[in-house]
Amino acid sequence: MNRSEILFPPQHAALREDVHALGALVGEILREQGGAALLDLVEQDRVCAIRRRDGDPQAGIELAARVQGRPPAAARDLVRAFSTWFQVVNLAEKVHRIRRRRQYFLKESTRPQPGGVEDALRQLKERGASLDAVLELIGSLRIEPVFMAHPTESTRRTILRKQQRITQLLLDRLDPTLAPNEVRSIAGRLRTELTAAWQTEDHPREKLTVSDEREHVLFYLVEVLYRVVPPFYDEIGQALEKLYGVSADSLELPTIVHFGSWVGGDMDGNPDVHAKSIRETLARQQQIIVNTYFGECQALVQQLSQSASRISVSPALASRIDDYMTLVPSARTSVSARHDRMPYRVFLAQIGERLRYTYAGRANGYEQPRQFRADVQLIADSLSANKGANAGLFFVRRLLRRIDTFGFHIATLDVRQHTSLHHQMLARGLDDPHWCARSSAERRQILGTALEGDVGPRAELDALGKRSLSVFDAVMQGRHRYGPDAVGYFIVSGATGADDVLAALLLARWAEAYDKRTGEVALDFAPMFESIESLERCGTTMRELLDDARYRRHLEARGRKQCVLIGYSGSNKEAGLCASRFAIHEAQRSLAQVLTADHESHVIFHARGGSIARGGGRIDALVRSAPAEAVNGVLRLTEQGELVQQSYGLRPIAMRTLERAFNALSLCTFAARNGTLASDDSERLACAATIAAESRVAYRRLVHGEPAFYEYFRHVTPIDVIERMQIASRPVYRPELEGLEALRAVPWVFAWTQSRHMLPGWYGAGSGLKAAIERFGLPLLRNAYANWFFLRNLIDDIEAMLARADLEIAHAYNVLAPTPLHRFFAEIRREYTAARQHVLEVKDYAALLDGDPTLQRALQLRNPYVDPMNLMQVDLLRRWRAGGREDRDLFEALLASIGGIAQGLQSTG
Repeated sequence: MNRSEILFPPQHAALREDVHALGALVGEILREQGGAALLDLVEQDRVCAIRRRDGDPQAGIELAARVQGRPPAAARDLVRAFSTWFQVVNLAEKVHRIRRRRQYFLKESTRPQPGGVEDALRQLKERGASLDAVLELIGSLRIEPVFMAHPTESTRRTILRKQQRITQLLLDRLDPTLAPNEVRSIAGRLRTELTAAWQTEDHPREKLTVSDEREHVLFYLVEVLYRVVPPFYDEIGQALEKLYGVSADSLELPTIVHFGSWVGGDMDGNPDVHAKSIRETLARQQQIIVNTYFGECQALVQQLSQSASRISVSPALASRIDDYMTLVPSARTSVSARHDRMPYRVFLAQIGERLRYTYAGRANGYEQPRQFRADVQLIADSLSANKGANAGLFFVRRLLRRIDTFGFHIATLDVRQHTSLHHQMLARGLDDPHWCARSSAERRQILGTALEGDVGPRAELDALGKRSLSVFDAVMQGRHRYGPDAVGYFIVSGATGADDVLAALLLARWAEAYDKRTGEVALDFAPMFESIESLERCGTTMRELLDDARYRRHLEARGRKQCVLIGYSGSNKEAGLCASRFAIHEAQRSLAQVLTADHESHVIFHARGGSIARGGGRIDALVRSAPAEAVNGVLRLTEQGELVQQSYGLRPIAMRTLERAFNALSLCTFAARNGTLASDDSERLACAATIAAESRVAYRRLVHGEPAFYEYFRHVTPIDVIERMQIASRPVYRPELEGLEALRAVPWVFAWTQSRHMLPGWYGAGSGLKAAIERFGLPLLRNAYANWFFLRNLIDDIEAMLARADLEIAHAYNVLAPTPLHRFFAEIRREYTAARQHVLEVKDYAALLDGDPTLQRALQLRNPYVDPMNLMQVDLLRRWRAGGREDRDLFEALLASIGGIAQGLQSTG
């Protein structure tokens, strides 16, 4: 299709204009910065790629010839040129999403934006929910995104901030009242930002540390989400006011959004995360949030200029000011003499001094966030009682909302360790060299006895064991110093049996991580089930754990709340997308049945990655895909990689993400509690089970059936470049394993994405769908697709992965493998053809993405810019490998190509 033929419906015409205008601006920058030769090279590659996409066979040959033997410097500049274009198009699309969202709020419409807050509340009202019922429902909801480090995503914060400014400039251009000189000024500033970005390295030159990863996550938490949280609650209040006629200001909405993090606490396979990194992370997070609060209090000083001669303040506030004259006498010097009759300013200065003390860890600082909140609440109460409702109360309430959300910790830090390390420690501590070889049942019995008798270690632990026990001490200290919400779950990854959780519990007792009031371990343990087998058995495993008397007493002391994690990445790598998704779906049902039967307050925690293959996608899909039994008003999920940037990179986009989560969670929870959320039909479940089983067989036959496939993978993807990238603290491989088993899921998916195979996102689906159609018939599958969200979401995700894949480009990588291994590509092509055919049959489409023109258009726009980079990457890989992987210039060019392709495909695994 010619570029001019790409369909932009009328509602998206503004996006087309933005893309064209920004594309022209990028061209001007390339000419200025790289010269006419670079611009000519870019244009010729682009035009050739378009001709190839339009079906010109000669163009493919010509493009492949053009990229051969390019000097590394020229290759890097070409990639940077395409990457710059991708950057502006990605931002233009986000701006267009913001523009479309604004249109729903600006125009007088009887229909709110689908998937939004008002849309959810309107549906609840239509279903007969009273205001009291809705408020009760909202109070029971909990939305908790948990941010993770990502080993293949490392956009600098410098670039992220530039993108924020570029986006704001693009939004400023939407103002119809701008004068011509103001339009020119915005255009000039846009060019400045883009030119400076061209002259800035995309990625750091040194390997990222845990500290770097922590600052990356803090960027989104402090610079985006801190600003978004209060408006989110404002929107709920305004929608309730509109629908129920109650004043939004009179509503005391509960805090339902919280944030978590694994960065600095995720020890699984990362030797750089330990007790010290936990302490440093908690301290850094407190410093950042306290400093942010200080800045907001300074801003409030400018707002609350009330004079005592004009308006009174509450006696409680006046008394607190007097108390602080003694407690924080240094505050006097920070208040100008002309402000001494402005009580709110005086009090805010005193609060500011206490925040300074808190930041520095000095005496008279705030020990707990509730103390800080109590002071701010005094201001709110005083304003309410003294005609201040329209004289600053709005801003004070926003600060209160932020304190309730972020406390003194910003995000609750989870701690994670792999169960294998715990068992290694126990083998030494129990002086049992056969420990790791014992069965789960045998270990469970020994652990139960040890816990009942409070048995300590029989042998001295080695340095690793002592270092691991110190983690428990760091957690306890962190909670004491920064508040109970500073540290969340102790996650046991790789769990397969109840003994894995009991092992962690015994180690915590060895570390004396007690609650002095109860004598029980003061930690909440959460097993993480990642393999297909462990997911299939997780209900039984939790039943065994809950039946253990010692663990039952521990759980009673912790308020009977049990969290369980279900892992998307490991199960996908093991068995493919269809088998992984079905196993996770059934695991949720099994876990909910077991935990609900014991009247536990439970949290099913979705441990997903950034790509579709690893569970990535829209936040609301997790709720809508879950079986009815598992919907309980809680949504806790990990956010990683490109999903963080796509979902939280800009404030309006982050707001939309929270809106979608609220919409799905409130509606599904209401339906589940009223018995109107449909249970899964048995025949549909049988159909999905067939798809899962047959796809699993096909996937494992290819990926795990022959050792030679791992060799093929290493030839036809740039995995050897990815494993040398200095962009994360976590190793690419698990040290205790070898080959494919040792490779982590992120680089596995990322490598296949780079080569455009996209194999983890669709392989096996062709065989699975074929078997289901033969057994159940096409009409049943079409009916299930139309009426069952789980299957619809799964097939839509498969379709998206098939559309993103390009087997003609993948075939170019195939030539990098020895000829005997080419047979694998033939199998891949056969399965791709079958998957494509059966997806189109089920959806009754002529072409992939016919039902998603937005994604279809996005791929059509990007492909002519990604294709040349892929073909150039193939040539660079061939030359780099032929030289023994020693040429630094070729390696730098390869790194640039990986970054450029990732930005074009918007996927880093």
